[in-house]
Amino acid sequence: MYCDYLVQILTARVYDVAQETPLEYAPNLSNRINNKLLLKREDMQSVFSFKLRGAYNKMVNLPPDLLKQGVIAASAGNHAQGVALAARRLGTKAIIVMPMITPHVKINAVKTRGGEVILHGYNYDDAYAHARQLEAEKGLTFIHPFDDPDVIAGQGTIGMEILRQYQQPIHAIFVAIGGGGLISGIAAYVKRLRPEIKIIGVEPVDADAMCQSIKAGHRVRLSQVGLFADGVAVREVGEETFRLCQQYVDEIILVDTDATCAAIKDVFEDTRSILEPAGALAIAAAKAYAEREQIQEQTLIAVACGANMNFDRLRFVAERAEFGERREAIFAVNIPEKPGSLCQFCECLGDRNLTEFNYRIADNKEAHIFVGVQIENRADAAKIVDKFEASCLKAIDLTDDELTKLHLRHMVGGHSNLAQNELLYRFEFLERPGALMKFVGSMSPNWNISLFHYRNNGADYGRILVGMQVPPHEMEEWQIFLDSLGYHYWDESQNTAYKLFLG
Repeated sequence: MYCDYLVQILTARVYDVAQETPLEYAPNLSNRINNKLLLKREDMQSVFSFKLRGAYNKMVNLPPDLLKQGVIAASAGNHAQGVALAARRLGTKAIIVMPMITPHVKINAVKTRGGEVILHGYNYDDAYAHARQLEAEKGLTFIHPFDDPDVIAGQGTIGMEILRQYQQPIHAIFVAIGGGGLISGIAAYVKRLRPEIKIIGVEPVDADAMCQSIKAGHRVRLSQVGLFADGVAVREVGEETFRLCQQYVDEIILVDTDATCAAIKDVFEDTRSILEPAGALAIAAAKAYAEREQIQEQTLIAVACGANMNFDRLRFVAERAEFGERREAIFAVNIPEKPGSLCQFCECLGDRNLTEFNYRIADNKEAHIFVGVQIENRADAAKIVDKFEASCLKAIDLTDDELTKLHLRHMVGGHSNLAQNELLYRFEFLERPGALMKFVGSMSPNWNISLFHYRNNGADYGRILVGMQVPPHEMEEWQIFLDSLGYHYWDESQNTAYKLFLG
């Protein structure tokens, strides 16, 4: 059946619950990419996501008898909150089936808004199948998260607002794609009125159902999807959304986890708001597009579509953001296992700021150091490798190695038969450029360092764990050295965890 989305969007009833969100200039990001980047702040909705627009527009248009019986939905979180809020506003009940892996922040948000939550299955498909079963059993109306004309039209009001808020030339609008409801609504409106504006979809590299479907010419069902950007973790896009994307979307850009984390950080630096991964996809793609196309002084708009972030994911995001921005490089460096080699290693790095330093003695001829270094760009990392090689120190760039980034950086260490007469101490110092190098330079060349761990966590104080091989008859000298060092220190040589895992 033909649907005139221009009329549907213009008459959509979303503003009973939704606000017209601002279109904000991002000064820091704009300066970095040499283009004017505007953020459509859907993360500022009452449910911290655009989803309430489509959910409410669908429900408010239901026949009164169906609405009275109640509604049901399947969702990983954001759609669920929209349905729950709409149900409360319209005076009906809402049951939401959510995967058991759904973040607690989203489960609690649904319950707070009056929705009844049922946890079922380990992914959206499991939750969807169960919701459809309950729909038939209880006589409820299913509210689809994306593949419904009323839902699509509700989301399309974002496109209407963008064109009203910014009437100057726009080069491209970037929109995240899960099932495709958001981009379908925006594209259907914008292309009808301003066909010269590019509509660019964005998907994670491990959840690219729409991209694969458009390439294949038919809907492709993925066997599995990545869950980092859980808001767009959809195995199969909608039938209607696929049709609209085929017709209106100019291009789909895929972004990885590191680029997404970097975009979250970028938006925080510009707005002091924290987007969820799905909410930051459009920003990551805008950056990648500007770099790829080498455009300048164009207006780019990115839809910041959600901010339902679990707090405990922030550590991972902060760590991976540096890789996404190419601001940190990781190296494995081999140096001779002898006094003075560490100083030579430090001389190669010069005054560069270190982010991590891991070492555990394992061989009496060669030492293997795991080190993180702040860099300006990838070319800078290559210069560091050349510097090591020029000093006859073998270095391997591990920056793009997933095993290293996910696991190895946290596993450097272990027991060592070579760590005789080892003392273990923690040190604390004021974190400032060059402070770590000063500390290393103060270590006596007469004692061998057998273990070293340091990670820059962005705090005021740096913390180092050092294993030092000090013969028993030199303990008095060691104590004099500690007292003259000028750093706070703690003796951990009898620590139970140390004895269990490292000693």
